[in-house]
Amino acid sequence: MSEEPQPASAEPTSQPSTAVPESAPSERSRENRRAAGIIAAVVVIVLLMIGGIVLLALSPESTTAKVRDIFIIIMALESLVLGVAVIVLIIQVATLINLLQNEIKPILDSTNETVNHLRGTTQFLSNNLVEPVLKLNEYLAGLRKLFDFIRPDRR
Repeated sequence: MSEEPQPASAEPTSQPSTAVPESAPSERSRENRRAAGIIAAVVVIVLLMIGGIVLLALSPESTTAKVRDIFIIIMALESLVLGVAVIVLIIQVATLINLLQNEIKPILDSTNETVNHLRGTTQFLSNNLVEPVLKLNEYLAGLRKLFDFIRPDRR
């Protein structure tokens, strides 16, 4: 009887162990393929840039001037796009500052006022409720000790 449960327990442990390695290599192979693809793309771009520079160096001056002019136009357009992006970022920062000053700060001031009010309320309750109750308990405990002293047989 003890032989039957051992193979049954061995089967379930072998099944999950085979399932875990199957998913791990496929994830690793995906990551490896992705990394290889990125490296290959970077190498191709660098080779194309080197090839373009070599072709421009060997071509006549008119072709080089045209490519230079096109590159200058592309850089000017890029600087315009970056300028617009900076303006948008400045507007977003101004909006954030406005939000902090006009909406968040009043909420924080109101919260601070509420905390101060609660602090005063707890001080009032401590002075007018807790301290008198404690003093009453002290007096009652003293009276109880006095009665216990006067009538010790009561216990």
